[in-house]
Amino acid sequence: MDFSLGLIIFGWIFCLIWIPLVIRANSKMHPRALFVCFFAEMWERFSYYGMRALLTLYMVKVVFQQISSGEADVKSLAIYGTYTASIYLGPIIGGMMADKYLGFRKSILLGGILISLGHIVLAAQGLIAETNELFFFIALSFIVVGTGYFKPNISSFLGKFYDQDDPRKDPAYNIFYMGINVGAFLSALTCGYLGESIGWHWGFGLAGVGMFAGLLVFWRNLKYFGEKGLVPDEKYDTKSIFAGLSVNKLIILLSFVAVPLWALLFSYDNVFKFGLTGITIAVLGYLFYLSTQYENGSRLLVVLVLFIFHAMFWALFEQAGGTLTLITDRFVDRTIGNSEIPASQFQALNALFIIIFAPVFAWLWMKLNKLKMEPSTPLKFVYSLVLLALGFLIIVIGAKSAIASGEKIIVWAIIFMYLFHTLGELCLSPVGLSMITKLSPSHIVGFTMGAWFLSYSVGNKMATEIGKLISVGELEENASMAEQVSPYVDVYLQWGVYVVLGCAAILLLLVPLLKRLMKGIH
Repeated sequence: MDFSLGLIIFGWIFCLIWIPLVIRANSKMHPRALFVCFFAEMWERFSYYGMRALLTLYMVKVVFQQISSGEADVKSLAIYGTYTASIYLGPIIGGMMADKYLGFRKSILLGGILISLGHIVLAAQGLIAETNELFFFIALSFIVVGTGYFKPNISSFLGKFYDQDDPRKDPAYNIFYMGINVGAFLSALTCGYLGESIGWHWGFGLAGVGMFAGLLVFWRNLKYFGEKGLVPDEKYDTKSIFAGLSVNKLIILLSFVAVPLWALLFSYDNVFKFGLTGITIAVLGYLFYLSTQYENGSRLLVVLVLFIFHAMFWALFEQAGGTLTLITDRFVDRTIGNSEIPASQFQALNALFIIIFAPVFAWLWMKLNKLKMEPSTPLKFVYSLVLLALGFLIIVIGAKSAIASGEKIIVWAIIFMYLFHTLGELCLSPVGLSMITKLSPSHIVGFTMGAWFLSYSVGNKMATEIGKLISVGELEENASMAEQVSPYVDVYLQWGVYVVLGCAAILLLLVPLLKRLMKGIH
């Protein structure tokens, strides 16, 4: 049996055993809504990461195959960065729409429908012999707009089932985060294999099936949510304001209109960067203003400060879908027996480690909380940055060893790099989601969650700019390993190790101040 196919079978069997065990162990402690959101988000992330695993490789090898490899790398990384940044930019608007007009339930369903349409278009694109860039960008834009509604609101919706400082909340988000990564793990294995080994449209199409499954899970369980997540005021559904349309119907119509408009941004990278910078300044300024308007508003200042360090973490972590996929494809010895593992499947490592370690971290935080030894949220962020730097140090050492020997990088360097990056992620990402629902005033939690996802957006676009530093242009066919790999080593060492450790040191100094600003929230 092909080793890659064996990995897929192993992955599905493992998850079919592991997930029921985790749910059974936690079912008495948490509300049913946690597990509904778990499955809905799992399938949405199956959709997103299934496409993410293939996107850079698809652009380099298909969309831009007619241009030189060095130029194709730069252009593909730029579009990949715009796409992933857009994915986390949309939640600002999606969160605001849910807070004021649509409610969480309707926003989540609308988002899932748009994402499904995007994958249908993308799968059709894979069947077309002559690749059309605009068609490709429209497919990406459907997913971008849909994720803007889905992603922040399912995270915020879950928080409605727990009190503000409920000690179960961090563990709940760790379990929820495990659901995210079950989807990421299975999709990177399955969609990656189908896309690279059978046909791109098969990989993209299967990712869309995942999103439809997530929609179905959420829709069939609406009755278990009680009164939570409904439209804030029925008039937004019933009262006509323009051409017989209610506010919410108009929002839905404009969401579809936004798709072709957003598609144009993929061709104008500088315009996107300028716009993202302006939006970031405006949102952070508004958050600062809100911090002066509420009792305990200083808690929002903590969100502002951690926004910066959160963005830096993702700027390096998100090399996974860009330069780390390229270095894995070109310079890592991926041969097992008589089979060569597709580079895209290595992205499943991060998700696999989260599936394994998320319940451990959930238990650890609960245990430390009972002992009154649990680290504060800012300190957990410090740990995440240190672990991220250690991961990059491992790949740097592996690459330098390959340069010295003239051989390819050993596969264990990639595996252990992903392990340390994953441990860092578990100290940061689920903790950050939980933090927003604790620190934000209840009636602006959707907007605050959207602002938090903006830090992912900034980080993803920064990842593109860091990735571009690695571009070496065209090399001779007989170029040495040192000429090919050294640019990766230099950037990973400077940014992934030195800059990240510097950020960790600065944040460590700020921890006492941030704890005071949190005013009793841990």
